[in-house]
Parts: sequence; C-alpha cells; structure tokens
Amino acid sequence: MSEEKITWSSFLKLMMTIALPVALQNLLSTTAGMVDTIMIGSMGELAVAAVGICSQISSLFFSCYWGFAGGAMLFFAQYWGAKNERGINQTFGVTFLFMTIVGAAFSVTAITNPEFMLGIYTDKEHIIQMGAPYIRIVGFAYPLQVFAVLVSFFMRATERVKAPLFCSIASLAVNFVLNWVLIYGRFGAPKMGVAGAAVGTLASGMVNLLLLVIFLLVSKCEIRLRLREMFGFQKEFLGAYLSKCLPILANEMLYGVGQMVINIVIGHQDESAIAAMAAFRVCEGFVYAFFGGLSNAASVIIGKEVGSGHLTKAYNYCRKSSLFCPMVTFGVVGIITLFNRPILGLFGLGAAAMEYGKYMLLIYLVFGTMRTCNYIMNESYRAGGEAVFGTVLEVSCLFAISVPATWIAGMALHLPFLVVFAFVYTDEIIRLLVETRYTASGRWVKPVTEQGLRALPEFREWINTRRSVPRGIRQNSSSS
Repeated sequence: MSEEKITWSSFLKLMMTIALPVALQNLLSTTAGMVDTIMIGSMGELAVAAVGICSQISSLFFSCYWGFAGGAMLFFAQYWGAKNERGINQTFGVTFLFMTIVGAAFSVTAITNPEFMLGIYTDKEHIIQMGAPYIRIVGFAYPLQVFAVLVSFFMRATERVKAPLFCSIASLAVNFVLNWVLIYGRFGAPKMGVAGAAVGTLASGMVNLLLLVIFLLVSKCEIRLRLREMFGFQKEFLGAYLSKCLPILANEMLYGVGQMVINIVIGHQDESAIAAMAAFRVCEGFVYAFFGGLSNAASVIIGKEVGSGHLTKAYNYCRKSSLFCPMVTFGVVGIITLFNRPILGLFGLGAAAMEYGKYMLLIYLVFGTMRTCNYIMNESYRAGGEAVFGTVLEVSCLFAISVPATWIAGMALHLPFLVVFAFVYTDEIIRLLVETRYTASGRWVKPVTEQGLRALPEFREWINTRRSVPRGIRQNSSSS
C-alpha cells in the first residue's frame, strides 16, 4: 500500500470547511450559556453559583446520552463514506430510541424532584433553593436537546454543517431576548430572576429543534431519512451498533460519574470557589467551542475515509489532528488567560473568586491542552471503529488517579481550592503518553463497511512495514 500523503495546506482547508461552521455553532451555544451566567451575575455571586451547580446536572445528562451520540457519529461517518443509506437510517432510528429514553428519565427527575438532584452536588441550602426553579424548568428542555443533537450530528456527518449554525444563531437571539425580558421583568413581564433564564433556555431549545427539523426536511442530500428503514432495523445491525456504542456509553457515563464526584468536592468548597468554577466552566466552554468544531470535523473526515477504504489517509488525518487541535486549544486558552480580568469581570465575581479564576486559567493552559490532545485521539479511535481502548484508558485513569486525588485533597485534607482544582487533571499526563503510542500503532483502524474491511489487510501490512523502517529513512524515501 502506497502512503496517501496529506499536506498541511490541504488538511487545514478540509478541516476549516467542516470545522469552522461547527465551531461557530458551538461558540454560539456556549455564548447562550454565558449570556445566562452574565445576566444572572447582576443578581450576585450566589445566583452565579446556583446556575453553575445546575450546569453540572446538565453535564451529567450530557455524559449519559453522549455515548449513543458518539456511536451514531461513528456509523454516520463510515456509512456516509460508503454511501450506505440503509445503514444511516438504521443508525438514526436506534440512536433516537436510546437517546429519548435517557432524555425522558432526566426530564422527569428534574421536573419532579430538583432539590434531590441539586442536593447531590452541594450541601448549601440557599444555593439549592435558588437553583431548584431553574433546573425544574430546564428539565422540560432535555428531551428536545437529545433530538436536536442527533439531527445536528446527522447533518454534520453528511457534510451539511451550515444549517445547524443558522439554527444556533436564531436560538441564541431568542435566548438573549427572553433572558433580558424575564430575568429583569421588562415590558410588564414578571421579574423571574434565575427562573427567567431557564425559560429563555427552554424557549431557545424549542426554536433550535424546530428550525433543525425544517432544514432537515428541505435540504438536499443523496441520503434521505425514511421511517420504515429507521425503525425496521435488524438484530444483526443492533448487535453491531451496541458493540460499538456500549463502550462509548460506558466511557461517557463513567466519566460523567467521575466528574460528578469531582463536582461534589467543588460544591463543598466556599461560595467564592463555586462561583469561580461556574465562570471557569463558561470560559472552558469557549475553548471547547473551537476545539469541538475541530474534533467533529476530524471525526467526519476520518470516519469517511475509513468507511470508503482509504485507511492510510484516515491514519494521516488522525496524526495531523492530534497535533493541530491542541495547538488551537493552547492559543485560545492563552488569549483568555491574557484578558482574564475583563472576561471574569463579566460574571459579577468578588475579589476572591476573581483571583481563583485567574489561576484556574493558568492551570488549564497546561493541562487543558493535554486534555484536548487526549480527547481528539480518542475521538479518532471511535471514528476509526475502535471504541474500547480509549474507554478503558480514560475511565481507569480517571478513577485510579484524578477522582481519588481530588477527593482526598478536598474532602479529607481540606487543601486550598486551587490545589484541589489542579488535582482534577492529574490523569492527563499518563493518558497522553499511552495514547500517543497507540495512535502511532494504527490498531484503532477497525472499519464496519465492506470497502474498509477489504482494505484492512493491506493497511496492516503497511503499518508493520512503516514501524520496522527507521523514521529518517521513511522521511528520505517519502521526499524522493
């Protein structure tokens, strides 16, 4: 097998074609969260802390359905590369059923017993009482969110990335206007405070989903969704789907549980630390807006190449992505850190919380870059068909290193908050070393399409030859 070389210029051009609209969409979604927090910030640090705790519940919800979404992206991308319409329809139908179950479970719990959910994360009763109305209203948006994510992933995988961007712009505008009216009681509306921000979030979610469905129905694509094929899936397909999705689901759910334990530790710190964490999460969301777009683009590109049988191209895209994406992360975090005072000042934080936020960003500048490098490699494995290795590595490192270290530092030793925060990222170094080696091995390329499977033996032979030849000789032969 001859190596299918990819230049940096062609790589960046392709990445930006797919990544830029997705990054802008993610940025708008993050901005919506930031608008909530900034507007609530005028009501005081306590309100910011309450909304921050509520966002941790939404993060756990995200972790519980993201495994199915990640598995769907794997199949969507590879079937798109093979132009397999039936496979894409079956993937959509199965994923819709599982994600709806998760959305309904969280929705019912949030609506009927929000105090219970908030009480898991913090022992501060005044924060629970302020956050309960918010999470009860947002609970109605959870089923809408999972369907919107599924439709967005389907459209991204089929390279229709502009429509989700337009939908996010519209939903952000709705969120901003309703927040302004309902939080402060403008135009004779009731002054709802935190609950007003939740109503804005719910309404914007409804607008986003409605517009996505409209775009889905009217946009042109050679792959069409058909109800008969969506819900007429065969047992063989369901088995193949679950074999790929369950490891990802286990990864995301266990990761969510681990993060929940870490957030419980944070929720038992002082109120300034909790408020600083809420502001930091929004800043982290901005970083993910750029990085998430790149990650989605890489998954689509790699999955498409694996599905169509161009395995060396997928391998080379993965290697370039694992270098480029962390560089973007470092640059974005560096800019936020440089302007930390005006950015953090938007959240109505006190002096202690502002100081916490500044040093949290400095810590994240180093460890966040490592985290995104690990993330992009794990996402590449999934797009290539390998869903187990990254799961085992991430979960084992999280529960063997980060979770116990953070718990001991915060709950047993009662160390300063910034020390506790730094322990959150202690597993990233080990993961980076292991995943870098595994990426180079190419063992994560595991196609699910006929085209990919036919090309696999030749690809493995190419990898073995590549590993047996010294790097300097490979470079000389490639340039000649």
